[in-house]
Amino acid sequence: MNNDITTTETFLERLRSKTSVAHTNLEKLPLSESIMDPEVTASQYLYYLNLMHDVVKQAEEDIFPALTPIMPDIAERNKASLIESDFSALGYAKMQHQKPFKNIEAMSPAFRMGILYVIEGSSLGGRVILKNINTSLGLTEDKGTAYFAGYGNKTGSMWKSFLNALTAYQEEHNNEDEIIAGAEYAFNTISRHFTQN
Repeated sequence: MNNDITTTETFLERLRSKTSVAHTNLEKLPLSESIMDPEVTASQYLYYLNLMHDVVKQAEEDIFPALTPIMPDIAERNKASLIESDFSALGYAKMQHQKPFKNIEAMSPAFRMGILYVIEGSSLGGRVILKNINTSLGLTEDKGTAYFAGYGNKTGSMWKSFLNALTAYQEEHNNEDEIIAGAEYAFNTISRHFTQN
């Protein structure tokens, strides 16, 4: 049993450390920093949501359905509809949709799990962003911040259950490198999408 715990920690630590540069690069982009700024404007916030919607919607429609056998609760983790309800609350109509992820048919389940790791992990960061948006723009969960509110008080437990499933999957299939590659790809793809638009 102790070996399992050690292996679990080691895999997750490696996943974090090997993707830390890509993760930090994303967090340091002007757009990412803008929504953490106490002076954030409503238009900056909408701009961020608009680009994040492209990422989340495509992932949910094209990448995650293949993961149902590994993550039976994957449908409960869909968040594009939350961004859409924020658009509605803020009086915004999205006209153009982009698809930032490429070559999806070539992605293995392990690679897809790496992408899911990044999108699920953003729910944790979302709680911090939520506080800033609440304070700076006066928005609430039912009026413009449903996406960042995410799972609400279940955020911690949903993250933990995902990490448990990810670790069990990795231990069964020994596909750590593919999971890490998928996570790195997701961070870099989101960064590129944020930079090019």
